Amino acid sequence: MYVADSRANADPSAVGTRGGAGTTGTTARVSAAIAPTVFALGAVSLITDVSSEMVTAVLPLYLVTGLGLSPLGFGLLDGIYNGFSALVRLAGGHLADRGGGRHKWIAGLGYGVSALCKPLLLLAHTLTPIGLILAADRTGKGLRTAPRDALISLSSTPENRGRAFGVHRAMDTAGALLGPLVAFLILRATVDGYDAVFTVSFCVAVVGVLVLVLFVPGGRAQAPASSNRPTLRAAFALLGRRDLRRVTVCALLLGLATVSDSFVYLLLQRRLGVPDRWFALLPLGTAAAFLLLAVPLGRLADRVGRWRVFLGGHGALLTAYALLLTSWHGTALPYAVLLLHGAFYAATDGVLMAVASDSVPEQLRSSGLALVQTGQAAARFVCSLGFGAAWTLWGDRTALTASVVALAVCAVFAFSLRPGRPVLEPAS
Repeated sequence: MYVADSRANADPSAVGTRGGAGTTGTTARVSAAIAPTVFALGAVSLITDVSSEMVTAVLPLYLVTGLGLSPLGFGLLDGIYNGFSALVRLAGGHLADRGGGRHKWIAGLGYGVSALCKPLLLLAHTLTPIGLILAADRTGKGLRTAPRDALISLSSTPENRGRAFGVHRAMDTAGALLGPLVAFLILRATVDGYDAVFTVSFCVAVVGVLVLVLFVPGGRAQAPASSNRPTLRAAFALLGRRDLRRVTVCALLLGLATVSDSFVYLLLQRRLGVPDRWFALLPLGTAAAFLLLAVPLGRLADRVGRWRVFLGGHGALLTAYALLLTSWHGTALPYAVLLLHGAFYAATDGVLMAVASDSVPEQLRSSGLALVQTGQAAARFVCSLGFGAAWTLWGDRTALTASVVALAVCAVFAFSLRPGRPVLEPAS
């Protein structure tokens, strides 16, 4: 199957060693290098995230203030937006593996579907059509995520996989940082601000698809023989691997207690009385912290253990929730909460994929990562629904208190189920 560029250049003798007698300085530098494929995919993600985060930044205010949805109604739509992709991630991962390693083209299909959904938001003004459009948009995300992460994993050596994912997530987050800023400037400069945001978002998304097609290497993968072609049964059989099963269960449980970003920003707005026109800037704090910490925490995960960093990120999230529950109203509150929120993503998003990659064979890499992503996305979908319902029925403080307790319990359980040491595979 197709394996992206840097794996072919890595010295197999260096795999599994760290500065031993047989590892030369040149080999160490090659092993530490980040493949061009990772940077190309990072550029695609950066551009695409400018597009998607423009919409994400204004969507909570547009739905709750502009269209008058209740927290429960918003929780339903937010759950669809963040969790619907769970239904198609396995399909995207399986198609990429079954196609003989043509991860690029399955990812490209996903990016294209999401891009086409942006202008449709101009036509939708009620709950049902908006929900359908968001579901289609997340279908595109579900198709592209596992193949994209499989490409990153396959273009990296086991020793630098955390760093590779950290570099990609940093570039991805640079787009997340720019997206809300662009949306803010558009809202201030135009009369029909929301329509302008959706239109510009579509144009940017198209550019991202073009960059993928033109600059991400697709390789000339040879289709596997029908007898060797990966099947869905083989993909689900991966859960028989003890470490992957533990990673999947932990990702699912922790996802059940992870409050949606949009709810975090709405809680901050209520606590501090942030004016509507400044709301779109709140995600910038999370994105800035994510951008600054993604690469350092990815490198730290490679050195001290990925599972430790992953659980440490959830500790940062737990602290952010606790701060939102305190009576503190100081000017430093939003900076502290958003810094911790960004640190959570920097320590978990790419690190989780690096952890899962250690337990999945190359020929099923996309399917294996999709299993973990599916469990996590489905859990966050349930969390969005539950948190929105609890907020509607009992208030935001009660809903957040329940999330704090649930996250603490799940984190303790995840610590007890930590996977073992990774098995390093030689390059193929």
